[in-house]
Amino acid sequence: MFRHLAQAALVSLSAGLGALPAAAQDPARLEIVWPTEAMSVPLGADTERAIGVVVRSNFTLRPAGQCGAEPRCGHIHMKIDPDSDSCNIPGRPYNSMNSDFGGTLIAARFGHCPTATGEHVIGVLLADDHHRPILVNGRPVTALVRVTTR
Repeated sequence: MFRHLAQAALVSLSAGLGALPAAAQDPARLEIVWPTEAMSVPLGADTERAIGVVVRSNFTLRPAGQCGAEPRCGHIHMKIDPDSDSCNIPGRPYNSMNSDFGGTLIAARFGHCPTATGEHVIGVLLADDHHRPILVNGRPVTALVRVTTR
């Protein structure tokens, strides 16, 4: 049930991030490679208590606005505990994204959460060059993983 609520929250996030969703020509894929499901992860010592999250996609991941005419290109929007907005960067509908640098590594900033340590869900959404969600069969391409931070 928790996973279903988190996926619904990512769909809600996608609705607020762009006017018209982008459709992929071939099925887009997205997965969280690290951390893995149910992993215990030490938080960073920085003020944001950040950890690196590694994703894999069959889309090229570049900074926002850098895809040009490449149709299978985009970036990642991340939410920690996507069933709420409690871990979002203040004033933003997400916790982190890789639109500044592109690539497969995204910083999950647990320092924005009311409680950084404990059980959390990391959710990622594949977005196009203009921050609109990539859709497959009318649904945003997302991935979730549950972790315990310490």
